[in-house]
Amino acid sequence: MRLTVQHDTVYDYRPAVETAQHTAHLQPRETAWQRVLGFELSVTPAPENLRHGLDAFGNPQAWWTLVQAHTQLRVLAHSEVETAGPLDLQGVQAWEAVREHFRYRSGQPGDPQTCFVFGSHHAPVHEQFAAYARGCFSPARPLQEAAIALMHKIHSDFTYASQSTDVHTPAIEALQARRGVCQDFAHILIACLRSLGLAARYVSGYLLTQPPEGQPRLVGADASHAWASVYLPELASSPCGGWLDLDPTNDRCGFGAPGEDYVVVAWGRDFADVSPLRGVLQGGQSHTLRVAVSVTPVTDAA
Repeated sequence: MRLTVQHDTVYDYRPAVETAQHTAHLQPRETAWQRVLGFELSVTPAPENLRHGLDAFGNPQAWWTLVQAHTQLRVLAHSEVETAGPLDLQGVQAWEAVREHFRYRSGQPGDPQTCFVFGSHHAPVHEQFAAYARGCFSPARPLQEAAIALMHKIHSDFTYASQSTDVHTPAIEALQARRGVCQDFAHILIACLRSLGLAARYVSGYLLTQPPEGQPRLVGADASHAWASVYLPELASSPCGGWLDLDPTNDRCGFGAPGEDYVVVAWGRDFADVSPLRGVLQGGQSHTLRVAVSVTPVTDAA
């Protein structure tokens, strides 16, 4: 499937920002199931310098500096990608065996994905997460089956409530409230898996949404999306590196991506590693934020 993504971010500041340093994760990454056909990034006002590179997780990242006073920042990213559906793989290894795989053994090489076992700021290790997940992880149950069961459980138990949380809401608070948005559900799923000694990571991207029947697709009405991945070391040599993507918001999963209507931008330990846009400012005591995202099939865009 060929998709275009337009992500338009506007910050209005009062008083003016004098200088600023920014970083962005807005460019989709190349994978075995996703090709990036084009990417353009526009920053207004024009930055002193604009650099592109890769972060510690191999995600495309942009950095820039603004040295002139400004009352507005606009960042417009336009991408075109070609995506494929999930890979046809099946894991059979019991979840306890995977947990043992990550234990330290003197003189033995470690798995590089072990970094995703440890808790992070937004997806910490906590007994409450382990207790919530434990019913899905019966003895000797294959990890793939257990992780999918946990995804189903979160989808069933939680209510999607727009604006019920923000980026600073702790995952443990969202767990107790049983409500939140896609970012919360991804962090909860990751925290549950890590609390059982398993490796899980956060994935940011986009999801193609369908307008109601008979209505046109609205420009700017989409949003960024987030989901989780769990690592199955027995499939590490596969094109997806052994990562099974789990979207508890929509109750969908798949190796590589839950579907061809998903666009992968970046992955990391949690939201903080892959925030679409962040910065350090001098000035600008208060601000307002406007974000408009459009995900469009190329046949519609033509």
